[in-house]
Amino acid sequence: MKPASLAAAAIGIAVVGGLLIHFGAGAVLHSLLAVGWAGFATVCLIQAALVAVMGLAWWALLPGTNPWPAIWARLVRDSASEVLPLSQVGGYVAGARAIANAGVSGSAAAASTIVDVTLEFLAQIAYTAIALSWLLHLDPKARVAAPVAVGLAIGASLAAGFVFAQRHGFGLLDRLAGALGRGWAERTAAGAATLHAAIAAIYARPAGLAASFAVHLICWLASAAEIWLALRFIGVPLHLGAVLVIESLVYAIRSVAFAVPNAVGVQEGAYVLLGASFGLTPEAALALSLLKRGRDFAIGLPALAVWQLVEAGRLWRGTDRAGDAAQKRNPGRHDRGSIPCTQR
Repeated sequence: MKPASLAAAAIGIAVVGGLLIHFGAGAVLHSLLAVGWAGFATVCLIQAALVAVMGLAWWALLPGTNPWPAIWARLVRDSASEVLPLSQVGGYVAGARAIANAGVSGSAAAASTIVDVTLEFLAQIAYTAIALSWLLHLDPKARVAAPVAVGLAIGASLAAGFVFAQRHGFGLLDRLAGALGRGWAERTAAGAATLHAAIAAIYARPAGLAASFAVHLICWLASAAEIWLALRFIGVPLHLGAVLVIESLVYAIRSVAFAVPNAVGVQEGAYVLLGASFGLTPEAALALSLLKRGRDFAIGLPALAVWQLVEAGRLWRGTDRAGDAAQKRNPGRHDRGSIPCTQR
């Protein structure tokens, strides 16, 4: 981790600890335990299903391929982003590597990752716009509406610029990819020209783009329904429209703070501040945030363990093949200390 990321994570952990002390760790724990094992398992199952569907949104950009690599890679991407001390960009890199190792070409893996992330961001903007409309319906004079509208306009402008860069400004795209991920896209794909061609091929299939965007938007809306149900388990029967607004704004804040590993502290503070406007107590808000983190660890840790086993297997097989090739090139050479087999 970079020193800046370490500092951000340390500050975030301190923020979480301060919030727990201020509002009472016992009260937060009481709200969290109210969920129960059945409720926690239900939330985990819903989230796992959403991750699988988001994998299908990625797969829509890769016609002619099997859907399972995209589903698996999406699981690795989200697990790395939410469990490992990485920024969201680190999760993107892990997901791209996972789908490439599952049989998708390096250029298609890198290109589809870039386009999928862009479409998910566009769907998030639409999701936030829906939430803003509902917020104005609930309270036309809501003070948070104006800054949300400004942020929405800025996000839409950034998204439009990024789409333009992918389709036309390839030089700008190279600089962005290098700045965001230390040239990960160029290293994954077989050169920048191949990456650009793969991105252009994806944009040449509007049906796949539309399907991916629609699936992402559905998943954003469904994620709000998941949190609405989680709050019911906690014992807070908040209106679905209010949950939609809170969730959209929390994720918007998380997107701005993308450099903070796991958005630690950012997510908790956002829930406390935003929840207060809709009758969500700080204790329940913190319990909800911790519930989501527990859910992410319950799904992400096994996924990352399997991913590491797969990576270790690939490394072992690669070493094995290299050793076999060396033996074929030098059939008379034996390892030092070994005893050659001889016929007696």
